[in-house]
Amino acid sequence: MEVNEPARGKYFDGVSARQHQVAVHRDHQHGTEVLVIRRDSGADILWPVSELREVTDQARDEGIVLTQGQDGIARLILPHGPAEHIIRVISPNLGKVSVSGSKMRQLFLWAGGAVASVLIIMVVILPSLANQLATMIPPEREAALGRTALSQISTFLGGDLEEMTCDRPAGIRALRKMTARIVGEAEVPYDLKVAVFDHDMINAFAVPGGQVVLFRGLIDAAQSPEEVAGVLGHEVGHVVHRDPTRLMLRSAGSVGILGMVFGDFAGGALALVLAEQMISAKYSQQAETGADVFAHKRLAAAGLPADSFAQFFLTLREEHGDTAGFMSHLASHPDLQGRADAARAADAIGDGPFTPVLTPSEWRALQQVCG
Repeated sequence: MEVNEPARGKYFDGVSARQHQVAVHRDHQHGTEVLVIRRDSGADILWPVSELREVTDQARDEGIVLTQGQDGIARLILPHGPAEHIIRVISPNLGKVSVSGSKMRQLFLWAGGAVASVLIIMVVILPSLANQLATMIPPEREAALGRTALSQISTFLGGDLEEMTCDRPAGIRALRKMTARIVGEAEVPYDLKVAVFDHDMINAFAVPGGQVVLFRGLIDAAQSPEEVAGVLGHEVGHVVHRDPTRLMLRSAGSVGILGMVFGDFAGGALALVLAEQMISAKYSQQAETGADVFAHKRLAAAGLPADSFAQFFLTLREEHGDTAGFMSHLASHPDLQGRADAARAADAIGDGPFTPVLTPSEWRALQQVCG
């Protein structure tokens, strides 16, 4: 496409759907190099070469698609070949994209709206939806979900589920006796299963379907079996209120939303995130208070002092503070002093006599359940 050698192309004015067969050639007018678009009728159309922009990502590959300026609505299509090559050589701004101040503001507004939408979904909609779905899942399905979660958690902790689960018979018998004393006549919608993991983390957690895990580190940190019984009552409270199922549904939904926004986030990564969520078990303050209240009631019904439960909180507070890290999760719940005060206020035994939840030999057996 030399100055006097026109190329054939198609032109759309952006106003009507009509396609114009045009002849296109280069020219100079008033010292400016222009592209002259000549139609069968009407005046020639002049596009300065410096203002030519390529329109990419077209559904049909008919050739190079050009427009005038970034916001032009007219289109010029030149077939692949010599004319396209010349256009690419002479056009200095063919691929240039300029963002005006108004468009930048619009971009930031759209981005802010998108972020706000994601936050509303994760903070408002997902928790509400998880609460509803948690009440609709059949207990047997929930138990299967919990078994899968336990397997993921053991992998997350670097071990096999069977190897990590402590199973010395005398210790298991002591744990079952403690569980029966704490649960008593309470209505639990599952076949409750309580296990001990051989790990030094000071922690306990519940997974969906009535499965509770105490860590060996928690038993080692306790000064009496009644302290462990209080923590067990707290976790059973989460089970009865179906808090683990709500947490897992909410976490899975949040990870899915983040995966759609930032890229693929599934498979092994999703399993690890859910495992960490189950272990850290960051329930809402309302859920934590509800589980504490359940534990207070079960300790009272079992004729056990809630003061031991309070003492366990205070011991953790003295050793780890109110903002402890992951390895002492129970101490990471805020306001341990307040929780200890609430437990003491709910103590129905006080300084009166009570039958210990375990005998001294049974307590030693539980302390040695992992060997």
